Amino acid sequence: MPAFEYAPAPESREIARLKPSYQIFVNGKFRDGTGEAIKTINPADEEPLAEVAEAGPSDVDDAVKAARKAFDGPWSAMSGAERGKYLFRIARAIQERGRELAVLESLDNGKPIRESRDVDIPTAAAHFFYYAGWADKLGYAGHGPAPRPIGVAGQIIPWNFPLLMAAWKIAPALATGNAVVLKPAETTPLSALVLAEIIAEADLPPGVVNVLAGGPSIGQAIVEHPDIDKIAFTGSTEVGKIIQRTTAGTGKRLTLELGGKAANIVFDDAPLDQAVEGIVNGIFFNQGQVCCAGSRLLVQETIADELIAALQRRLTTLRVGPPLDKNTDVGAINSAAQLARIRELTDAGEAEGATRWSPPCDLPERGFWFAPTVFTDVSQAHRIAQEEIFGPVLSVLTFRTPDEAVAKANNTPYGLSAGVWTEKGSRILSMANRLRAGVVWANTFNRFDPTAPFGGYKESGFGREGGRHGLEAYLDV
Repeated sequence: MPAFEYAPAPESREIARLKPSYQIFVNGKFRDGTGEAIKTINPADEEPLAEVAEAGPSDVDDAVKAARKAFDGPWSAMSGAERGKYLFRIARAIQERGRELAVLESLDNGKPIRESRDVDIPTAAAHFFYYAGWADKLGYAGHGPAPRPIGVAGQIIPWNFPLLMAAWKIAPALATGNAVVLKPAETTPLSALVLAEIIAEADLPPGVVNVLAGGPSIGQAIVEHPDIDKIAFTGSTEVGKIIQRTTAGTGKRLTLELGGKAANIVFDDAPLDQAVEGIVNGIFFNQGQVCCAGSRLLVQETIADELIAALQRRLTTLRVGPPLDKNTDVGAINSAAQLARIRELTDAGEAEGATRWSPPCDLPERGFWFAPTVFTDVSQAHRIAQEEIFGPVLSVLTFRTPDEAVAKANNTPYGLSAGVWTEKGSRILSMANRLRAGVVWANTFNRFDPTAPFGGYKESGFGREGGRHGLEAYLDV
């Protein structure tokens, strides 16, 4: 049959209302940072988007002082019901500006507009709505009858879900009465700075939320600042270990959400068509740049050939192309450095003897692009089976028994997520109990909800974000 062609359906980049330049947000006002101004670029075509004023060490100190003053003053003393009103206001503003934020996120990050429009932005708003509801009910959250806020929280977020990660961290911190100093990733600061505009329009007391664009040195300054009471970090395991060493013995509270190498386990009684869709969503959502991506497919030996053939047929229908095209399934890799990392590990996979396959795919000439890739004949010793690739690359291994599946799934330094595909409810419960993963999805993958806690074991970090559990990280209990 002839391929079904899709006419281009681009979203207008003008909806993003890009400014020529963006400033840091300190003590309720936007101002130039004392660091160097940088250009943020569109990863789909490498064209500059805007100039961003980066913070310097003195800006970190000013932001922490402003946050401390706000915390000691009106914010922590305010009733939970009043704080909740501010969070509701922010949530509604995110919804009202949702189309603008979705386009901005896709321009700055490279992810398909369908994902930023249908997942990132609605889920960010949902987190503010959810924690707004908790603000006046903290005594009923299971953390004691009169839980108190910690103080000033330093929050450092990654580039793969810029606005959503900001919401994950800011919303529970505000609901519990803390003040915040937030640093977005240096390659994707724009949506966090627009969120600062929304926060300013919501009339939060000055200093309650401060947003500092900057590189690793600014993150380090936040971690080391003596007047910050709690650090929340999402990012690489390597940086997480450095932060843990830095904060050891300081009395700072710490939560880390780090890397992953999730196993997506498919048994022989699984609904194969549904499983194929879950596998595709698990590894190719956001170009595989997801800490909980299902990057290892463990398939029962008796159905391996059938499943791999079905998966390859499905991958030939994926559309790789401009992130702002509503038909696009796989967008651009976030940066040249990340693309180089993906290429290094896929080359290692071939060199170590795994069989590489990609669907026919015409990649744009400019920008950072990588075709969806599947490796078969993978062993547990291969780098692609052990190291986090953070790209659209799937490693396929087989198993014969549930015990073997559990052993292979747990044979990783990470422990963030896993998936189980089977029609037997008892098997789902048994596997979930034995898998060393913070989240185990059953007959689905990459499903998120603000009411559900998220976090990992081992080198995937510690602490939970989301749900009632996410309040504890910001309470003195």
